[in-house]
Formats: sequence, structure tokens, C-alpha cells
Amino acid sequence: MIEIETSDELLRLAAVSGKIEDRAFQSIDFTDCEYLFEGRVFSNCIFLGCSMGEKFSDNLLKTGNLIFPSMDVPFQTYPSKLYTKETIYDGFDPSDPESYSRTSDRKIYDHYIKNGKNSAGNIYETLARRLHDHGITDALMDILGEVNPRKVIAIMGGHSMSRSSEDFKSICLLAKKLSEKGFFLLSGGGPGAMEATHVGAWFNGYSADEMLHAVDILSEAPVYRDMGWLSAAFRVMEKYPRKSHRNYDIGIPTWLYGHEPPTPFASMIAKYFENSVREEGLLAFAKGGVLYTPGSAGTVQEIFQDFTQNFYNTYDIVSPMIFYNTRYWSEDKPVYPLLKKLSTDDDCDSLITISDSPEEILDLFLEFSSRDSA
Repeated sequence: MIEIETSDELLRLAAVSGKIEDRAFQSIDFTDCEYLFEGRVFSNCIFLGCSMGEKFSDNLLKTGNLIFPSMDVPFQTYPSKLYTKETIYDGFDPSDPESYSRTSDRKIYDHYIKNGKNSAGNIYETLARRLHDHGITDALMDILGEVNPRKVIAIMGGHSMSRSSEDFKSICLLAKKLSEKGFFLLSGGGPGAMEATHVGAWFNGYSADEMLHAVDILSEAPVYRDMGWLSAAFRVMEKYPRKSHRNYDIGIPTWLYGHEPPTPFASMIAKYFENSVREEGLLAFAKGGVLYTPGSAGTVQEIFQDFTQNFYNTYDIVSPMIFYNTRYWSEDKPVYPLLKKLSTDDDCDSLITISDSPEEILDLFLEFSSRDSA
């Protein structure tokens, strides 16, 4: 189906004569332009959360179309676009950290907790969440469908990584270089190593010294539990506005971990209710490979999920799994040597590597992306 998601797309459709069929209308307001479609026949179309008059909707139903009404929840049931820092942090005042409680992100999280979190017994609520997540996945696919899949990389790691740590700075620098080389970066969209991914992408076009100065500002509130964590990010973004209008990155967080605010440095934010859908999709989209930085249980889970996708070639591309910090992944949490033992396929095994060198990691991703025409 062809998706109609904006008023401009609707008006262009109205200007074309003939039957309108095989269209999906998402959150479109027809109330002031129904007259443009008088006498027109709609066939095999779906209408998701659209506003329209009773007569107009009756005529649509008579010709076999499907109408999905909006639902009474504090989030869009049929989102046609991803969130941004402006839409998810609407109402936030950096001078007043407590104003976070007035943002859409917090209001949705409060509603989520009030209605049973991930064990909601209310079918109305769970249906609304699934419809929301379906819309987020559709919007995500629209964007990434236009990107060379071997240029889409995910950087995974722990939420507790301090902004003042050397690992945080190293990930920022590497992400900056990857972004400037044309890679599209994904992360779990939260704090710590995930935030470092998007700080690096944000500073595409700035000098490394400018970015490190910004990290010093961020380090005034080193971890997400600090009251000024979000305010520090907004101060940095004001001081160093994004230089390019091109979208280089997407954060993919979840309200399951809603106590961790999503990083506002991400160009776009694909926030989910269902964490399993979010994690499977995040790793599946990263066909250019995944960089694993120090993390705990969540990161380890993602490693084995990614390994399984590669082992069975689930998504048609076996992609690199690169581990950053040799001591951590070989000794502290010896996942790397275990994966090497589990891998029985030469192609899969050759793409599991470990390095402490950002330059080597960059070269590994570049080499894999160059195989595009192979």
C-alpha cells in the first residue's frame, strides 16, 4: 500500500482523477477537505486515526475500506513519524530540571506504569501500545529503507557509563568519525554508551577539541540519575547547534526502562513500549555491524541475540560483531572467547573481532561496507 502521511500528500492525491485504491492514510485530518473527494471512490484503503465526518466515514465503509479510530491514551496510536527531542521533551525547561515531569516522555511513562507496565491486563491498553509500536516500526523502516544497509551500524553498551569516563570520550570520538564517514548510527537511545553514540553524531562537522569541551560540560552531571543530566545536554546543544540538517542517527529506547531518559542528542527517537520488539529490530537493522562497548546484563543479552541472527543468517547479511575493550570482554565478562568457540561458520567467525583501537574499528567497518557490490 502507498502511505499518505501528510496534508501535502493528501492534496496531491486529490488532484489525481479516478478511483483511489490501495492507500493507507495515517493520522490525516479530512474534515476541511472532504469536498475535494466528492464523487471519488475509495477502494481497499485503510484509515488509521484519521479525523472525518460521519457521512464521509459511512461512504468509506460502504465501499469496503477499513477505519481504525483513535484511542483515548496519552500517546499517538498510529504515529507516522519518529519522535524528536522537540516532541518527546516538549515542555522541558533546562533551567528547571523538574520540568521533565511535564514532558510527553514522562507523561507517557507515568501512564505506562499506572496501567500495569509490561503486564497490563487491560486489552484496550495493550492494543493501543501494539498499534503505537507498529507505527514506530513502520516509520523506522521508511527512513532506514533509504540507507545503504551496510552503512547502518549500532553501538551498544551500558547505561551506567559515566560521561566523565575515558570510555565515554572514546565512543564519542569513534562515533563522530563513523558519522563523518557516512555511517548511519543506531543505539538503544538511552544514557551512558548509548548517549556517547549520538553525541559523536551530533558533533559531525565540529573539531574533536570542540566535542571534548562539550563532554566536559556534560560531565558536570555524569550519570542519568543526576538532577542536571538532561539540562546539561540541552546546554551543550544550544552552545553547539547541529551543523547538518541530514539525519545521521536514531536512538531506539523503550518505556520498559523509562526511568532512564532518552538522549536528546539523537536526530530521531524511535521509542517503543515492547522491549523485545525494540531489541530484535535494533539488531536486525544494524546490517553494517554492531560495536559492543562495556555493558552489563542488557548488553550481554543483545550480544547473544545478535550472534543468533548472524549464526542463522536471519536477515540475509552476516555482519560484524566488534568488541571494544579487550580486557573487559575477554576477562571481566569473557563473552568474546565464548562466541569464538560457539561460531562454527567461517564467515560468521571471521566477523567476530576485538580491538582497543578506534582506528582499527573504523577500518573494520569501512572494509565491510565496501563489500556492498560483492
